[in-house]
Amino acid sequence: MTNELYMQTKELMEEFYEKANLKAGNIVVVGCSTSEIIGSKIGTNSNPETAETVFQAIYDFTKENGLYLAAQCCEHLNRAIIIEKAAVPFAETVNVVPQPKAGGSFATRAYKHFENPVAVEEIKADAGIDIGLTLIGMHLKKVAVPLRLEHKMIGNALVTAART
Repeated sequence: MTNELYMQTKELMEEFYEKANLKAGNIVVVGCSTSEIIGSKIGTNSNPETAETVFQAIYDFTKENGLYLAAQCCEHLNRAIIIEKAAVPFAETVNVVPQPKAGGSFATRAYKHFENPVAVEEIKADAGIDIGLTLIGMHLKKVAVPLRLEHKMIGNALVTAART
């Protein structure tokens, strides 16, 4: 299933990139419920292995295309954002470190994998992907436009996306 998840995510990213008309330097916010991906209810079955696979596909793609990835934490950390310091050099940071069941597995993976991770309360991203109905809208610039994607699922999780 790991290779299948990676490929599903990679294909989604390729379509998303094209339809969102992204450019190098743009910030992409991702909310990801690994519980939903593996077929459980959001917030009930955080899965670090699933997060590793999905994160790696997204992170590889964003790095290759000069994008900044912003990982949304779960409600236990008030949906804080984990992002590279270089993307938000003047942002006010908060002192939190996500964990699989307190911040979410995806955000935890981002924090461990980024070169210089910081947590911020909010950002205004250029586009976003919501994996498993995590509600990323608060972290998008105003006037978000929904994207109709052919790739609507990663594992068992519904995927929605938007650009600004």
